[in-house]
Formats: sequence, C-alpha cells, structure tokens
Amino acid sequence: MSAEAETFTLETKRLVIRPLMFDDLPAVQAIKDDAFGEESLERHREWLDWSIKNYTALSRLYQPPYGDRAVVLKSTQELIGLVGLVPALGPFDTLPFFRARSSVSPSGLFTTEMGLFWALGPAHRGQGYATEAAQALVTYAFERLSMLRVVATTEYDNYASAVVMQRLGMYVEHNPSPTPGWFQVIGILENPALRYP
Repeated sequence: MSAEAETFTLETKRLVIRPLMFDDLPAVQAIKDDAFGEESLERHREWLDWSIKNYTALSRLYQPPYGDRAVVLKSTQELIGLVGLVPALGPFDTLPFFRARSSVSPSGLFTTEMGLFWALGPAHRGQGYATEAAQALVTYAFERLSMLRVVATTEYDNYASAVVMQRLGMYVEHNPSPTPGWFQVIGILENPALRYP
C-alpha cells in the first residue's frame, strides 16, 4: 500500500468519493443516526476523529484502506452518504458460493473478507447514488488493490441494499443458519480478471 491508499479520491458522473474531514460532522451524524440509530454528538465526533486518523495509520502499516469515505454530490458539494471498504467477518465457508470453490468441508468458523459498505441520507435514496458510489469502490478494489473479491452483508428486511448488490452484479446468497444476525443476505463479487478453466 502507499500514501495514495490513505488519501484516494474517486469521481463518478455525479459523485465524488473522498476522505472524511472534521467539517463533515453534522452530515455524518445525520446519516449515521438515520442508518444505525441515534447516538450522542460526542460519539459521532469520536468516530469521525478515529476514521480520519485511521487513513494514515493503516497506510503506515501497509494495510488496505479500510474505512468510510464521504459521498458528495458534484453538483452541490453536499455530503449525501458514506461508502467504504470494511472487514467483513462471518462464516463464509457455510455459503454455497464458497463451498463450491473449496475442497474441504465447511467449518462454520469465521473468516474475514473485504467488505463493501454504503449508507445514504433518506433524501438521496432511490436515485442510484448508492450503486454509483459502491461501483466506484468495487472498481478501485479490483483495479488498484488487486482484490480477489468483495462482499457485502445486510439483513433480510433491507431490500434496498439487496437491490444494490444485484445492480453491482453480485452473486446474492442467504445464510443457511439463523445466526449471526448481521450475516443474513450476502453479496459476493469476484474480480473479473479471474479466469476459471
């Protein structure tokens, strides 16, 4: 990894995906409160401070650029959402996709995959922004980081996220077990550079 991984910015037709800044706190608080439930301003401030410091810390350790980034409308410069690459933890080998590619029996033990995350403010949903931002990160993960695959996880009742997974071309599966709660709908996308015999 390089310093570029610390500070990368991506552009799409309508969006800029950039590192978070301290001035983003009000927008970040509104988006996160809506997506995950309300927390205190201090908790959001701590999270934002950690996120910003994390860019540099991971880069210095030659680690992937895990973390959230701001999704900004080019036309207005408004921060409308968050998107990021995150560690995704779960019993991936229990899924048919992974079982078909392994010669060993599923263990049910947790492993980590490169996860893709997105959240948009309510006023900006249903306009294709989540797919556009997530696609930019998928392209970055495959072309710049040479990742084998990316995954995304959500709950059964989050239909909008499942639709984004499908629009990204992900293979979508359901956890055959009722637990863990966050590992219900799983999208999997392999790097198109892979060539199977």
